[in-house]
Amino acid sequence: MGSPTDEELIRTAFRALRNSYSPYSKFRVGAALLTSSGSVFCGTNVENASYGLSMCAERVAVFKAVSEGHTSFVKMAVVSETKNPVYPCGACRQVLYEFSPGIELVFSGKGGEIFVRRLNELLPEAFGPGDLLPSRS
Repeated sequence: MGSPTDEELIRTAFRALRNSYSPYSKFRVGAALLTSSGSVFCGTNVENASYGLSMCAERVAVFKAVSEGHTSFVKMAVVSETKNPVYPCGACRQVLYEFSPGIELVFSGKGGEIFVRRLNELLPEAFGPGDLLPSRS
């Protein structure tokens, strides 16, 4: 069996969205992350009464994958119940950049239109692991 299509990843992300714990914002988000080995990890947003402790769907999916030993990602689908798609916040973009700067991101909302972007388009001039090493002259 080959890699899932964009549409299949989106459907998987919409299934994850159903598990959203968003009693405060009522804004549900789902994510499906495809690893380079072909595994798919899902995430949904989890809110907390102490708002700063809430977690986005994208980071939940990444952390689940990393906790299972996967650190190379190919594609992520992100969905919401809005008509138009929503894009990852800055924190999620930075976490994704840590592992896969060129990851393909696939977005869809209830309107059904699919948008595809590369992470490096959404996070230009990003700070990454290589920036922590001393420069060699």
